[in-house]
Amino acid sequence: MEFQQLLDDIGPLRVSPSPYDTAWLARMDGEMGERALNWTLSHQLADGGWGASEPVYYHDRVISTLSAITALLQAGMAPDSAVIRRAHFAIERSLQGLDADSCGATVGFELIVPTLIGEARSLGIDIRNGLMDRLIWTRSSKLGALPERRIDRRFTPSFSAEAVGQDHLHLLDADNLQAPNGSVAFSPSATAFFTKYVRPDAAADAYLNGVIDSCGATPYVGPIEIFDRGWVLWNLSLIPDLAEGYRAEIEAHVKVLIGEWQPGEGIASAVGLPLLDGDDTAVVFAALQRLGHTLDVEAVLSYKSAFHFRCYPLESDPSTSTNVHVLDALRQSSLPAEHVGVRTALTFLKRTQTANLFWLDKWHASPYYPTAHAVIALAGLADHVAEGAVEWILSTQRGDGSWGWYMPSAEETAYALQALAIWGQAHDVPRDALERGRDWLQEHGDRPYPKLWIGKCLYTPILPVKAAVVSAHHLVARALDQPGLFGTA
Repeated sequence: MEFQQLLDDIGPLRVSPSPYDTAWLARMDGEMGERALNWTLSHQLADGGWGASEPVYYHDRVISTLSAITALLQAGMAPDSAVIRRAHFAIERSLQGLDADSCGATVGFELIVPTLIGEARSLGIDIRNGLMDRLIWTRSSKLGALPERRIDRRFTPSFSAEAVGQDHLHLLDADNLQAPNGSVAFSPSATAFFTKYVRPDAAADAYLNGVIDSCGATPYVGPIEIFDRGWVLWNLSLIPDLAEGYRAEIEAHVKVLIGEWQPGEGIASAVGLPLLDGDDTAVVFAALQRLGHTLDVEAVLSYKSAFHFRCYPLESDPSTSTNVHVLDALRQSSLPAEHVGVRTALTFLKRTQTANLFWLDKWHASPYYPTAHAVIALAGLADHVAEGAVEWILSTQRGDGSWGWYMPSAEETAYALQALAIWGQAHDVPRDALERGRDWLQEHGDRPYPKLWIGKCLYTPILPVKAAVVSAHHLVARALDQPGLFGTA
């Protein structure tokens, strides 16, 4: 029944509310803006800031709080009001903690934050910080280098179009910026910026009205029905023979994915989004291969660069999880271990493994996500690379049976259990670790899930996380039913 519900739920927008994006909608005129403004006012955190309540990820707090106070100030709130003063203090505190964020900056941080600080200063909030002053200079330099290639819908900076601010609108190719659904790169914040400051647009307004919920909140991105399908099916495909019981429902989703697949190029996270990426391409490829469908491996290989696989063409830093998923995909295609693509991904993972134990990733605030997926991709191919990661997972299990980088979470516990159960198919794994993790997950596996995924702010893609939890339950149940595969507790 859990699998049936997951498959039935794919399609509607299921992403956690974003304080950052909602505050951008709060700048809008009319009823939509009023609803978003009221939601923003009611979601100020106890410390005065905005963002995820847990975990405390300082980049998320800074960008979300800046977005909120600029919206409130533009709506007429006085700079010396209690709400703004508390928020100002929260920003100053969060700026001091940025180096503590182990997985680095949120998406577009170095361009968006200087824009927001400039707006806040013009509205009476003077935020002085050495790092911010350097970012303001960096933003000017980077935007100044763009004029020969204006930003359009085929260009990844379109997702953070609001970063250009009102002072660099000439960098946007306004006639070629929107996706077919009226959005700018399926981003509520970028779309709100477009229809507010570039030009009023009925299609953009319709998109925003479609993603804002009844409470006035909007997600960080959406819809992401390809991403949801790919990650749900990937998690379910890890369980041998399970798909047979849901073949008709799965095939309906497979048909959509195959229809969106572009040979030699792969797939995007959403229908109609022109920004194809290596991560969705690899995950969809691996999932469908496990489910008995063949796609062209050339699409996955097209993301190869000299030393790693790219997620997007212009990314400044490679993604660990993208390279993990590419390795998994290439293994499902039956390419030999000596293939240059396999070697490239494997060498990258060897080079980026922290202390030969775990991995960090720019798309996720917890190392359990890339590390667990790496164990799954490496098992049977490069066990010597995965062994340290397995030991790290086992050694960091909490006393109550859970796992969590910041606090216990069902999502991270599910990732750890998936990795251990699959590793245990050919290696000794302490049975007690699986049993205690299973027991904790049974009691704490339901929502709400903490925001651990990194976008412009922290967010939760609810269906992929739920799929990991469901998959972990089944993988552990199968593992515990197989005698002789475990070491002592």
